[in-house]
Amino acid sequence: MLLPSATAVPGATTPPPALKAVLWDMDGTLVDTEPYWIAAEIKLVTEHGGHWDVEKAMSLVGNALESSAAVLQEAGVKLTVREIVDHLSRSVIAGIRKELPWRPGARELLAELHGRGVRCALVTMSERNLASEVVNALDGNYFEFLITGDEVENGKPHPEPYLMAVARLRETDPELTNAHCVAIEDSVPGVASAVASGVATIAVPNAVPLPADARRTTWPTLAGRTYHDVATVLASRPASTGAAL
Repeated sequence: MLLPSATAVPGATTPPPALKAVLWDMDGTLVDTEPYWIAAEIKLVTEHGGHWDVEKAMSLVGNALESSAAVLQEAGVKLTVREIVDHLSRSVIAGIRKELPWRPGARELLAELHGRGVRCALVTMSERNLASEVVNALDGNYFEFLITGDEVENGKPHPEPYLMAVARLRETDPELTNAHCVAIEDSVPGVASAVASGVATIAVPNAVPLPADARRTTWPTLAGRTYHDVATVLASRPASTGAAL
């Protein structure tokens, strides 16, 4: 007796994609470095005779450093974009070498994801010198690789940083797509970048509140969050969200 060939079952649903990778923002998500950036900006603009305050600094949170440097030039800083980026980065590095303020629950979730075999990558607009300081302060080699602001042509809110991360992941797992990835972000530009790349996005607001957006999941904190919470976000995401990569 011949068995019937496999056919699609009416009403059957495709299982959700497995969680293969989590893409982490750094400033404001993994570590609370925003106060260091803000203090450095205020000091730099003031030294050049301009005015800068916390409210103005908040408008730059999450942006590509070159974009922020151009704004500081408009505020009166008489340095090149490269000089501004280097100056601010040095100031923040000096701060974190004295005290590195981790965001609540971030290291615990990172360690659990890594322990469960989920690939983790850092996707930050900070440059590699600063990002390496933070990564080296962790108690394990949790990040497979770093995508940093000095390695992309278009920074956040452009999707390039996250698209680059997915492409790197696919080098060793061609079956992986953005449908297998979750990004964790805290800022408006960062969330916009992640959403535009087609990866499921968890927003954890920090320095700046985020407007309502049905395209993302919002958590008030990472404290107490687990692998299962992240996997649930991916599983509950509409299948049509984002273009396959």
